[in-house]
Amino acid sequence: MSEKKEKEDNEKKKEEEKKNPYHHEYSVFSNMKYILGKIRLYCPILLGLMITGIFSQSIVQYLASFIGKFVIDIVQVQSASVQKDFTPLIRVLLIACAIELVIMLLNAITSNRCWYYMINTRMRIITERVKKALSMNYQMFEEPDVLDMEQKAQQATGGNTNGIEGMMHNIHDLGINAVLLLITLTTVVVLDWRMLIVLGMVGALQHLFFTYTVKKDRREVWDKLAPTWRKIGYMQQSVQNFDYAKDIRLFSMKGWLSEKQHEVLMEKQDKMLYSRTLWIYNSAFAHGLSMISTAVIYAVMIFAVVDQNLSIGNFTLYLGLAMNFTSAMTSTLNTLGTIKKNSHDVSYFRAFIDMQTEEKPGESFSVLTTNNKDTASSALTTEDGDEASSASIHKKWNQNVDQPHEFLPIPKTDNYTFTFRNVCFRYAGAKQDALHNLNLTFSAGERLAVVGLNGAGKTTFVKLLCRLYDPTEGEILLNGVDIRLFKRNDYYRLFAPVFQNVELFAFPMAENVSMLPPDQTDRDKSRECLIQSGLGDKLAGLKDGVDTELLKIIYDDGIDLSGGEKQKLALARALYKNAPIMVLDEPTAALDALAEYNLYCNFDKIIGSKSAVYISHRLSSTRFCHHIAMFANGEMVEYGTHEELLHKDGAYAEMFRIQSQYYKEEGKEAVFSE
Repeated sequence: MSEKKEKEDNEKKKEEEKKNPYHHEYSVFSNMKYILGKIRLYCPILLGLMITGIFSQSIVQYLASFIGKFVIDIVQVQSASVQKDFTPLIRVLLIACAIELVIMLLNAITSNRCWYYMINTRMRIITERVKKALSMNYQMFEEPDVLDMEQKAQQATGGNTNGIEGMMHNIHDLGINAVLLLITLTTVVVLDWRMLIVLGMVGALQHLFFTYTVKKDRREVWDKLAPTWRKIGYMQQSVQNFDYAKDIRLFSMKGWLSEKQHEVLMEKQDKMLYSRTLWIYNSAFAHGLSMISTAVIYAVMIFAVVDQNLSIGNFTLYLGLAMNFTSAMTSTLNTLGTIKKNSHDVSYFRAFIDMQTEEKPGESFSVLTTNNKDTASSALTTEDGDEASSASIHKKWNQNVDQPHEFLPIPKTDNYTFTFRNVCFRYAGAKQDALHNLNLTFSAGERLAVVGLNGAGKTTFVKLLCRLYDPTEGEILLNGVDIRLFKRNDYYRLFAPVFQNVELFAFPMAENVSMLPPDQTDRDKSRECLIQSGLGDKLAGLKDGVDTELLKIIYDDGIDLSGGEKQKLALARALYKNAPIMVLDEPTAALDALAEYNLYCNFDKIIGSKSAVYISHRLSSTRFCHHIAMFANGEMVEYGTHEELLHKDGAYAEMFRIQSQYYKEEGKEAVFSE
């Protein structure tokens, strides 16, 4: 019953894997060619070292057998001679020692350098994986299948003997065993061709059981460990992250977290124990068959000595070569099995690297209307900055409507208007839209406040506006052009966002503001932006000023910032970027209501004529905004000015009345009051 269930589970898993749009299984030959291509790209010298090592290590394997034969032959001849002269023996030994010394030295050099260059190549390939992860669309990282693919790609590059580097070693070992087989095969055939059949059968049985073990180990252990690795990584991050430290201590979570981590580690331990058990069985089976093959070789050799008058020297030579043949054949078959296992890991890596993250113009967008074409002609300009003719724009647009093949340039203007038309968005696996049928226009130079309770859809709106997400239905237009016809990275440059969760990097403060490499960071501009955002006093108290390292991850003298200071630093980032549209997604959650209002007012003065979107479940930003969009349950339920919505006496007015009591200072109602 259990075997039947296991078979059904395996079939189900194969079907699910086939349906996974991100996974593709490449052939073993294709993956070997891929690895050799990476070696040739990143470290060509490694190919020469591998070829040299194949021959040097192959020679070492059978050199002792030839030396033993010559020594025994000379000793036999001299023993039968009246005048014993061991000069030939000494000469043979000296020559043999010299040859072996050279080969061993060459072997040591190639072996060590191969390991170094293989690791170096793997490091370069890891860089590929990291670059790929950094280039992926934000939305993809919320899909479990993508996370599993990324985790398996990490595993494929995470060790010396598995995945990418494991296949490099496998190719090297396969070459060594192939040379050994070619050299020793003749010996086995000369002795007794029937021995080849017996040894081949034994080797085949060993290989079949080895392959079965590899498949079962991968299927039952390593494939199922991907979620466990993520859990382990999360638990380690949680217990070691300073941000969690206060909660862990004040809520006495030590015992509970220790238990949770123990549970996750036990998942790993159970799988690893099962894996070791499988390989113990494989080892026992292989050793049992090896005893049979050894017995067959000795039987044939003894028969050759007794019946065919085989000399002692030749007995030594043939015995060594026959044993090397058996070893090389078993090793070759096992290496092929290991290659197949590592090929599966390489396929995961390649599937992750080949995953489409480079967007195509107009990808996933509905066919544009005639109105869009008309408005596009007034929005687009040529590369020289001049307005393009209507005819040229329409010609270019018509080429892109049904199957766009190139991106359109971002309009070269300071006046950007965004229009949401029947926009819906649903998260993967969700049963209903997070944002439904949104129709909204955000004009150039406007201040838009997007308000509502938590879960109303405000942050989803921001992610759609910034194009971290693409609509499930409908379209978002920039100056009349569907934003999916613009290159995503070019579109990102329009926005300077400030999010609620501010992440600090273990870089100097100036680079945390500029978000650019040191040589591209304007330190004076960083300092000015920090002062404007309200961190002037903090900066004045730091010995190294904007060169102060943040966090203690890399530098022991690094500093951390409070929640409010982090949010002010995020505001400085937005000011430094100086993009035409500012987006503040509840960045002041760590401040009290009045401090939030004052900060918004100050920030509103700083940004001048730029467009701005303020997202909040508090109403600090609404009085100085041109329009207010009230969200509830994923829909925009009200839209208008502050006065219009108060007069309407709907959901916004009710929220305003509830919150107005918090906007008081020294007994006087703040400007925000009704």
